[in-house]
Amino acid sequence: MKMNEKMFAVMREAASLLQKNGAGAATEKIQQTLQGLMPAGAWAGNASAARTMRDINPAPNAKADNTGAAGGFVPDLLARLGIHAPMDGARFEMPAFAPQFDVQEDGSALAPGKFLAGSFTNHAGTRAYKLYVPTAYHGQALPLVVMLHGCTQNPDDFAAGTRLNAIAEEKPCLVLYPAQAQSANGSKCWNWFNAVDQQRGQGEPSIIAGMTQEIIKTYHVDAAQVYIAGLSAGGAMAVIMGTSYPELYAAVGIHSGLPYAAANDLPSALAAMKGAGAPTANARLKAIPIIVFHGDRDKTVHPRNGDHIMTQSMPQHAAAQIKKGQAGAGHPYTQTVHEDADGKVVAEQWLVHGAGHAWFGGSSRGSYTDGKGPDASQEMMRFFSTQSKSAS
Repeated sequence: MKMNEKMFAVMREAASLLQKNGAGAATEKIQQTLQGLMPAGAWAGNASAARTMRDINPAPNAKADNTGAAGGFVPDLLARLGIHAPMDGARFEMPAFAPQFDVQEDGSALAPGKFLAGSFTNHAGTRAYKLYVPTAYHGQALPLVVMLHGCTQNPDDFAAGTRLNAIAEEKPCLVLYPAQAQSANGSKCWNWFNAVDQQRGQGEPSIIAGMTQEIIKTYHVDAAQVYIAGLSAGGAMAVIMGTSYPELYAAVGIHSGLPYAAANDLPSALAAMKGAGAPTANARLKAIPIIVFHGDRDKTVHPRNGDHIMTQSMPQHAAAQIKKGQAGAGHPYTQTVHEDADGKVVAEQWLVHGAGHAWFGGSSRGSYTDGKGPDASQEMMRFFSTQSKSAS
């Protein structure tokens, strides 16, 4: 583990040298480090070190090329440590946080903050979680963002894809990633379609709410700035959480999700995902501020569900402003902003044109991401920053 920590630090330095001073400087730095780490007599130049490293940790589909060249050995080592070498002069993409294998025994990430593992248990069961604590945290009250992953995902994957940990360094906040247990759902989906898992004080909502409350107490979170968001099944569960615990969450972010009580069993869940039916009239988010993202080419969860969420959530007489834009060279989108009678933004709907079932603006390090944007993570955080619970 100590060797991994040192090598990761050196690779980051080598990445910076490669960008500023070229491959020669980066290679020299790696050579110096390997010479100090290799057993006596093992060092016979760059190529020998490369062979030794491949013996320790062979790469899949490794090519039998001149690994002593900067074009082979250096990028290979950088890639092993999660640092992607630039192509054709492109900017280096540094990891937002340490790769999964570079984790201390206590579960915290090596850099930049701490990525802690834990679990929560109540009458409804036990769920694991990961909690990102940014470097700016020194015991002061910070906002908390709860992130609910989609099917087949886990907290590490979801954190990587959404880049929320890196954003939490820029805009200090704690980020909680509850983990669905495979024993509860074979595909690790949150069970948004089960009646028991749509009720306050029962099932998975009680676990997620209890976990949220435990983190609030343990880390002195600003209780007025607690938010929840999710993707797909996680987005549907985020709607349930906002509906069931309106006093706990100040705003809800839904990405490619479904409205509250859209289903009560698996067949009705499949129908809802295809866009069938309409939202229950008396099932509403009780005017909790929401931001909704959906792709109009989503073939997994029909984009009509985004409209259904808005129908459930909108306060009466909310004024709407429609804006059209494009995320740089990425997807065009239509953004509908709703304001209450006092002119405060209470809801936003982003319909992203040509996009499917993936987190917009996400990193390819995670699953179900679309890097073309718009940047859903940044936009959600921007929206959350404008929302807080009224002092009681």
